[in-house]
Amino acid sequence: MKTGCALCENAGGELLWEDDFCRAVWAYDPDHPGFCRVIWDKHAQEMTDLRPPDRERLMRVVFATEHALAEVLQPDKINLASLGNLTPHLHWHVIPRFADDSHFPQAVWGTPQREPSPRTLPDDFVPSLAGDLAAMLGPAQG
Repeated sequence: MKTGCALCENAGGELLWEDDFCRAVWAYDPDHPGFCRVIWDKHAQEMTDLRPPDRERLMRVVFATEHALAEVLQPDKINLASLGNLTPHLHWHVIPRFADDSHFPQAVWGTPQREPSPRTLPDDFVPSLAGDLAAMLGPAQG
């Protein structure tokens, strides 16, 4: 844990799944519903800071999160990104995208292309996504 690091000191969103190495969270972004993060638990900045088996383990969770979001929300596209420019703690953004979202087809951090289109998540979004992750990755631990 690194003092002053937001992702060392906080969950980074609503917990969906975790093990002893990483966690998947719903980041809650009203303009981009379904926005999730997969966060490496120990402080690291880059994928190359991890040993190859740990990289593979983390990416397995990223891909499972992408698959679960696709099943639950059926978006037009899902964006994956590991930036960490503002929060230099290794994490991946898993962002379901819709053709009518405010930024599509540009990145969610770019210039909006239109007014946000209201989109609501299913009432069972969190338990459904958590259940799908547990089915693909095994029961949450931690």
